[in-house]
Amino acid sequence: MLVLGARDVAASLPMAACIDAMRDLFIAMADGAYFNPLRQRARPDGCASWLTMMPARRDAPPALWALKEMAVAPANAAAGLDPIQGAVLLHDGTDGRLLAVVHAGALTAIRTAAVSAVAVGALARAGAREVAILGTGVQGRAHIEAMRLAVPGARIRLWGRDRERAARLAGETGCSAVAALADAVTGADIVCACTAALEPVTRPEWFAPGCHLNAVGSSTPAAREIDAATIARAALFVDRREAALAESGDILGALAAGAITPAHIRAELGEVLAGKAPGRRDPHEFTLYKALGFAALDLAAAELAVREAARAGRGTDVPWQ
Repeated sequence: MLVLGARDVAASLPMAACIDAMRDLFIAMADGAYFNPLRQRARPDGCASWLTMMPARRDAPPALWALKEMAVAPANAAAGLDPIQGAVLLHDGTDGRLLAVVHAGALTAIRTAAVSAVAVGALARAGAREVAILGTGVQGRAHIEAMRLAVPGARIRLWGRDRERAARLAGETGCSAVAALADAVTGADIVCACTAALEPVTRPEWFAPGCHLNAVGSSTPAAREIDAATIARAALFVDRREAALAESGDILGALAAGAITPAHIRAELGEVLAGKAPGRRDPHEFTLYKALGFAALDLAAAELAVREAARAGRGTDVPWQ
């Protein structure tokens, strides 16, 4: 059994390779190649953190089972810690042997930003250059790298609640720190919302015609990052309809407000990539991709990281029997 810590994952899962793998995974999902039930959460009453379990299976050779288990502690973000603490377990799909244990936080940061890059390639308008990233945590940093790969010549402006932290990250990554959230979004061609907000931080009038918004920060029914009017204005795309309608606080909030119906979801990203559904219809359309993440993404990313780590001699082999 191979154990990959955070540094092993960072070295073995290059963003460019992960972007390619995530694009292929979405197309395979659209063709029904993965078993991917909804995630399950265990949370005692009054507890500030919870345990999330996300299983997936691929039958195509090599057959694999994957389980991502995470203790999610949102308060970590304020302390500079990753809110996701856990592991992705990779099992042989035939005999069930445990093949690898992979650091979930490092893997999730890379594959989530890689998926945002895939969404930009599929949904952003041609010639997009101005990028706004909202949030300075693990996902904000990962999205800077991903957007530089997805948007040639990208000019990136960065906003965060902690101005000093935003200025520091901007200096480290060559971005421009912006003090006001509205100033970050206004005029941007692409916006990546990567905050830990529990209530919406956006307003619909901030988004220019033709803008594309990746909403990745909230992933529970109780957390909302994007306001209902912005969702209603947008051509809405999701990673999985079933999950979006069951788990996305952004979408559930818009539904509860009567701003949208379930039919407002135009397509899953995989359907667009596979040519089974339309994406952007014109250069002036405002598109929104709501990401929740799902376990098949972790399976594919973990498989890629394990393969590269084994080739490069990274990680720790642990006798299991």
